[in-house]
Amino acid sequence: MSVPLLAIRDLTVRYQSNDGAVEALRGVSMRAEAGEVVGIVGESGCGKSTLVAALIALLAANAEISAGTVELQGRDILRRTAAEKRALRGAEIAMVFQDSMTAFSPVLTLGTQLVDFQHNLPNLTRQDKLARAKTMLAKVGIADPALCLGRFPHQLSGGMRQRAAVAAALLMSPQVLVADEPTTALDVTMEAQILHLLRSLRAEINGTILIVTHHLGVIGELCDRVYVMYAGEVVEEATVDDLYHAPRHPYTRALIDCDPAHLATRTAVLPTIPGRPPSLVSPPKGCAFAPRCTLADAQCHSIRPPRVHISPSQAALCHKVAL
Repeated sequence: MSVPLLAIRDLTVRYQSNDGAVEALRGVSMRAEAGEVVGIVGESGCGKSTLVAALIALLAANAEISAGTVELQGRDILRRTAAEKRALRGAEIAMVFQDSMTAFSPVLTLGTQLVDFQHNLPNLTRQDKLARAKTMLAKVGIADPALCLGRFPHQLSGGMRQRAAVAAALLMSPQVLVADEPTTALDVTMEAQILHLLRSLRAEINGTILIVTHHLGVIGELCDRVYVMYAGEVVEEATVDDLYHAPRHPYTRALIDCDPAHLATRTAVLPTIPGRPPSLVSPPKGCAFAPRCTLADAQCHSIRPPRVHISPSQAALCHKVAL
């Protein structure tokens, strides 16, 4: 079997806090092949941001990796030296951050910053790097890239800043592009444009794109496969078609039921999932979703659920998945 481009195996990450150790990731495993667009979806606090930080080797100082690996082409990112981790960012794994306004320095022009992002490229003059930046801005759909290079971030619209952030991530031709909530804070028109841009980039990237979001519509528009996270665990993995048409984990079903796009009739009250996610300072002994699950019984509350493989492309972490 060939080695996947990106493979996360049994990753466990804890944060030390005043209340004790917070188990932000608990045995997370996932993979991404070259040419795939893979989605990671879940509500706030499920561990998405910690997973992304581990991918780019930028975990907080109080984070402790107690188990697992993050392998890029078979080599563990987490075991690299500090210098190797710095060289990794941009060249091998690049990030499109959630807030495009804070992704750039407010006191430097966009052109200056895009040139600086290429500092590891050998034998290129500043003019060469400006030309590459101009070409990349045009490629992501900015109409007047030369003018844009001379502007400060606050002089660009939200959609233009987000496009510029994508251009910055692509300048070093990374193997993995991670987009963290790429359409947050954009209006509907800009959101559609960014989604179209990311779809068109599949042919440009000789690697994989990871889309991290809580928005199921974004997953449906862009992804081939998806991992659903809850309370620091992957509770379901599936192709997008299986996820929407045959979800097997109760949490996945609840997420889809809460999506306004799935409402067939008008309603004064939007559907929600009752209850709250558990504290990860002292995670539940059994299924983390059991206190909010309508199918849960005594076994669910007391025994950790097994990972049941429904098909070669779908699995769920649930006692009731066979029902």
